[in-house]
Amino acid sequence: MNMPTPDLPTVALIAGPTASGKSALALALAERHEGTIINADSMQVYADLRILTARPSPEEETRAPHRLFGHIDGADPYSAARWAAEARAAIAEAHAQHRLPILVGGTGMYLRTLLDGIAPVPEIDPQVRKTVRTLPLAEAYAELSRTDPEAAARLNPADSTRVARALEVVRSTGQPMAYWQTRRVGGIAEAIRLVPLILLPDRDWLGARIDRRFAEMVEQARPEANALLARTDIPPDAPILRAIGVPEMRALLAGEIDAALAIEAGALATRQYAKRQATWFRRQPPAEWPREIQTETNVLNEYFETKLRV
Repeated sequence: MNMPTPDLPTVALIAGPTASGKSALALALAERHEGTIINADSMQVYADLRILTARPSPEEETRAPHRLFGHIDGADPYSAARWAAEARAAIAEAHAQHRLPILVGGTGMYLRTLLDGIAPVPEIDPQVRKTVRTLPLAEAYAELSRTDPEAAARLNPADSTRVARALEVVRSTGQPMAYWQTRRVGGIAEAIRLVPLILLPDRDWLGARIDRRFAEMVEQARPEANALLARTDIPPDAPILRAIGVPEMRALLAGEIDAALAIEAGALATRQYAKRQATWFRRQPPAEWPREIQTETNVLNEYFETKLRV
């Protein structure tokens, strides 16, 4: 995620945890600089969930071009690699139209894949994948510790998805995950002038905002949650069914909990997710990327006004 030279085509980036004000800032920036807003949130790609994922409203979408929002059906597979390819196309389209591409979202894996490229891991042998996915988690982690100790030390032993992925890679390819990650291909960081800003507002302010927002969502989200959960073509392990708010709405609609408990559980899950996002954005992006605690959109816009004039 290096910062290239000013004579390259410009891309703005607004990142940070959920509810930190990214969408409002992106829209204000787009209106002032003829921008195209490009989604970088892994759940806002789904057509089935506008309210629970806090996607821009239809009215907001009329105020500036929006790309990669709600364009994927909930039953369809999706990946960081596919998003990065679509984001590259959306950026190229914006530049061809003399518009400012504005990446906005909180999915760090998506942004890293776009900027730094993706590890060229060969296709995993299906039999290896099947075998690994049937192992008990403790056994899978123990074997990963033996065959790829670096990955094991980096991963949470309870993270079943990432443990299985690292183990199937080393079993199928004969090389540890780090071998492939150092050979990333397809990144655009060196081909653009990136103007990034990471929003990291005060934790108490963010928590209160999350609580208010989720309370407002619950009643509004009933129709879309009903429609999603009524579908029989979505696999039970589909990512969309793990979106924050969906398990809570499922329990509410089934009569297992009341609205107050759904709000409490959903807000708590959102706050925990925001904490993980904030930790990632504090530690992972380059130190020269500005981190900002300000929450006023007009104040934050001044940062971009200065940088985009360079």
